[in-house]
Amino acid sequence: MAGTRQILFIQGGGAGVHDAWDDKLFDSLRRELGDGFEVRYPRMPDEDDPSYARWSVAIRREMTALDDGAVVAGHSVGATILINALAEQPPEPELSAIVLIAAPFVGAGGWPGDEFELPHDLGARLPHGVPVHVFHGLQDQTAPPSHADLYARAIPQAQLHRLPGRDHQLDNDLSEVAKTISLDGLGFVTRG
Repeated sequence: MAGTRQILFIQGGGAGVHDAWDDKLFDSLRRELGDGFEVRYPRMPDEDDPSYARWSVAIRREMTALDDGAVVAGHSVGATILINALAEQPPEPELSAIVLIAAPFVGAGGWPGDEFELPHDLGARLPHGVPVHVFHGLQDQTAPPSHADLYARAIPQAQLHRLPGRDHQLDNDLSEVAKTISLDGLGFVTRG
Protein backbone atom coordinates (compact mmCIF):
# COMPACT_ATOMS: atom_id res chain seq x y z
CA MET A 1 0.00 0.00 0.00
CA ALA A 2 1.44 3.33 -1.01
CA GLY A 3 1.01 6.60 0.82
CA THR A 4 0.11 7.38 4.38
CA ARG A 5 -1.15 4.54 6.56
CA GLN A 6 -4.07 5.40 8.82
CA ILE A 7 -4.33 4.48 12.48
CA LEU A 8 -7.56 5.07 14.38
CA PHE A 9 -6.80 5.32 18.11
CA ILE A 10 -9.79 5.10 20.49
CA GLN A 11 -9.35 6.62 23.93
CA GLY A 12 -10.23 5.05 27.27
CA GLY A 13 -13.07 6.23 29.46
CA GLY A 14 -13.17 8.56 32.45
CA ALA A 15 -13.37 12.26 33.24
CA GLY A 16 -10.74 14.19 31.29
CA VAL A 17 -9.11 11.08 29.80
CA HIS A 18 -8.90 12.40 26.22
CA ASP A 19 -6.93 15.53 27.13
CA ALA A 20 -5.16 14.58 30.37
CA TRP A 21 -4.33 10.86 30.08
CA ASP A 22 -4.65 9.15 26.73
CA ASP A 23 -3.29 12.16 24.87
CA LYS A 24 0.11 10.98 26.13
CA LEU A 25 -0.48 7.58 24.54
CA PHE A 26 -1.55 9.25 21.30
CA ASP A 27 1.56 11.47 21.34
CA SER A 28 3.81 8.46 22.00
CA LEU A 29 2.24 6.45 19.18
CA ARG A 30 2.45 9.32 16.71
CA ARG A 31 6.06 10.09 17.65
CA GLU A 32 7.16 6.44 17.52
CA LEU A 33 5.47 5.78 14.17
CA GLY A 34 6.91 8.89 12.54
CA ASP A 35 6.25 9.93 8.97
CA GLY A 36 4.08 7.80 6.75
CA PHE A 37 1.34 7.36 9.36
CA GLU A 38 -1.75 9.41 10.07
CA VAL A 39 -2.92 8.77 13.64
CA ARG A 40 -6.51 9.83 14.26
CA TYR A 41 -7.60 10.46 17.85
CA PRO A 42 -11.30 11.35 18.03
CA ARG A 43 -12.95 12.46 21.25
CA MET A 44 -15.54 9.91 22.35
CA PRO A 45 -18.93 11.17 23.53
CA ASP A 46 -19.48 11.53 27.29
CA GLU A 47 -16.03 10.17 28.09
CA ASP A 48 -16.71 10.32 31.82
CA ASP A 49 -19.59 7.84 31.39
CA PRO A 50 -18.66 5.49 28.52
CA SER A 51 -21.67 3.82 26.97
CA TYR A 52 -21.49 1.03 24.43
CA ALA A 53 -24.50 2.47 22.60
CA ARG A 54 -22.94 5.94 22.18
CA TRP A 55 -19.30 4.90 21.71
CA SER A 56 -19.95 2.09 19.22
CA VAL A 57 -21.88 4.51 16.99
CA ALA A 58 -19.02 7.04 17.19
CA ILE A 59 -16.42 4.34 16.48
CA ARG A 60 -18.34 3.01 13.47
CA ARG A 61 -18.69 6.55 12.13
CA GLU A 62 -14.92 7.08 12.47
CA MET A 63 -14.19 3.78 10.72
CA THR A 64 -16.24 4.78 7.66
CA ALA A 65 -13.66 7.52 7.00
CA LEU A 66 -10.75 5.04 6.93
CA ASP A 67 -9.07 3.67 3.83
CA ASP A 68 -8.47 -0.02 3.22
CA GLY A 69 -5.37 -1.14 5.11
CA ALA A 70 -5.98 1.02 8.19
CA VAL A 71 -5.17 -0.14 11.72
CA VAL A 72 -7.69 0.28 14.54
CA ALA A 73 -6.43 0.50 18.11
CA GLY A 74 -8.07 1.18 21.42
CA HIS A 75 -7.03 1.75 25.01
CA SER A 76 -8.82 0.43 28.09
CA VAL A 77 -12.62 0.55 27.83
CA GLY A 78 -12.21 2.09 24.37
CA ALA A 79 -10.50 -1.12 23.26
CA THR A 80 -13.23 -3.25 24.81
CA ILE A 81 -15.97 -1.32 23.03
CA LEU A 82 -13.95 -1.31 19.78
CA ILE A 83 -13.50 -5.09 19.71
CA ASN A 84 -17.17 -5.73 20.49
CA ALA A 85 -18.26 -3.28 17.78
CA LEU A 86 -15.99 -5.07 15.28
CA ALA A 87 -17.41 -8.45 16.27
CA GLU A 88 -20.98 -7.21 15.88
CA GLN A 89 -20.48 -5.50 12.54
CA PRO A 90 -17.23 -5.69 10.55
CA PRO A 91 -16.25 -2.33 9.05
CA GLU A 92 -16.41 -1.53 5.36
CA PRO A 93 -12.72 -0.70 5.01
CA GLU A 94 -10.49 -3.75 5.07
CA LEU A 95 -8.31 -3.48 8.16
CA SER A 96 -4.67 -4.50 8.35
CA ALA A 97 -4.66 -4.96 12.16
CA ILE A 98 -6.63 -4.66 15.37
CA VAL A 99 -4.70 -3.53 18.47
CA LEU A 100 -6.04 -3.75 22.03
CA ILE A 101 -4.13 -1.92 24.79
CA ALA A 102 -4.87 -2.65 28.48
CA ALA A 103 -8.37 -3.78 27.54
CA PRO A 104 -10.68 -5.00 30.29
CA PHE A 105 -12.43 -8.24 29.34
CA VAL A 106 -16.19 -7.97 29.83
CA GLY A 107 -17.72 -11.40 30.32
CA ALA A 108 -17.03 -14.75 31.96
CA GLY A 109 -13.94 -14.47 34.16
CA GLY A 110 -13.62 -10.72 33.61
CA TRP A 111 -15.73 -7.72 34.50
CA PRO A 112 -19.52 -7.94 34.54
CA GLY A 113 -21.19 -6.09 31.70
CA ASP A 114 -24.23 -3.86 31.96
CA GLU A 115 -24.65 -3.29 28.22
CA PHE A 116 -22.86 -6.28 26.67
CA GLU A 117 -20.58 -9.23 27.26
CA LEU A 118 -17.88 -10.30 24.84
CA PRO A 119 -18.85 -13.56 23.13
CA HIS A 120 -16.83 -16.71 23.86
CA ASP A 121 -16.22 -17.07 20.11
CA LEU A 122 -15.05 -13.48 19.72
CA GLY A 123 -12.17 -14.43 17.42
CA ALA A 124 -14.50 -16.13 14.91
CA ARG A 125 -16.67 -13.01 14.71
CA LEU A 126 -13.82 -10.63 13.86
CA PRO A 127 -12.88 -9.75 10.27
CA HIS A 128 -11.25 -12.86 8.78
CA GLY A 129 -7.48 -12.77 8.32
CA VAL A 130 -6.90 -9.53 10.25
CA PRO A 131 -4.09 -9.81 12.83
CA VAL A 132 -5.11 -9.02 16.41
CA HIS A 133 -2.53 -7.80 18.95
CA VAL A 134 -3.26 -7.60 22.68
CA PHE A 135 -0.87 -5.43 24.73
CA HIS A 136 -1.12 -5.49 28.52
CA GLY A 137 1.15 -4.19 31.28
CA LEU A 138 1.85 -6.72 34.00
CA GLN A 139 1.62 -3.98 36.68
CA ASP A 140 -1.84 -2.86 35.52
CA GLN A 141 -3.89 -2.04 38.63
CA THR A 142 -7.01 -1.09 36.64
CA ALA A 143 -7.60 -4.02 34.27
CA PRO A 144 -5.85 -7.07 35.72
CA PRO A 145 -3.26 -8.73 33.45
CA SER A 146 -5.39 -11.90 33.60
CA HIS A 147 -7.82 -10.10 31.26
CA ALA A 148 -5.21 -10.39 28.49
CA ASP A 149 -5.31 -14.16 28.93
CA LEU A 150 -9.11 -14.07 28.62
CA TYR A 151 -8.72 -12.24 25.30
CA ALA A 152 -6.16 -14.83 24.18
CA ARG A 153 -8.72 -17.59 24.86
CA ALA A 154 -11.58 -15.74 23.15
CA ILE A 155 -9.40 -14.73 20.16
CA PRO A 156 -7.12 -17.73 19.52
CA GLN A 157 -5.46 -15.98 16.57
CA ALA A 158 -4.42 -13.00 18.75
CA GLN A 159 -0.80 -12.33 19.55
CA LEU A 160 -0.41 -11.51 23.24
CA HIS A 161 2.22 -8.95 24.28
CA ARG A 162 2.79 -9.00 28.08
CA LEU A 163 4.83 -5.99 29.16
CA PRO A 164 6.67 -6.44 32.49
CA GLY A 165 6.75 -3.46 34.84
CA ARG A 166 4.17 -1.47 32.84
CA ASP A 167 0.97 0.03 34.24
CA HIS A 168 -2.50 0.58 32.77
CA GLN A 169 -1.15 3.47 30.67
CA LEU A 170 1.87 1.35 29.66
CA ASP A 171 3.89 4.11 31.34
CA ASN A 172 2.77 6.38 28.46
CA ASP A 173 5.07 4.47 26.10
CA LEU A 174 3.57 2.84 23.02
CA SER A 175 6.90 2.03 21.38
CA GLU A 176 6.10 -1.71 21.26
CA VAL A 177 2.73 -0.97 19.71
CA ALA A 178 4.32 1.31 17.10
CA LYS A 179 6.98 -1.28 16.30
CA THR A 180 4.32 -3.94 15.80
CA ILE A 181 2.29 -1.67 13.53
CA SER A 182 5.24 -0.48 11.43
CA LEU A 183 7.62 -3.46 11.37
CA ASP A 184 5.58 -6.59 11.93
CA GLY A 185 4.57 -7.02 8.32
CA LEU A 186 1.17 -5.48 8.78
CA GLY A 187 0.15 -4.67 5.28
CA PHE A 188 -2.98 -4.63 3.23
CA VAL A 189 -5.18 -7.62 4.08
CA THR A 190 -7.97 -8.84 1.85
CA ARG A 191 -10.98 -10.60 3.25
CA GLY A 192 -11.23 -14.24 2.40
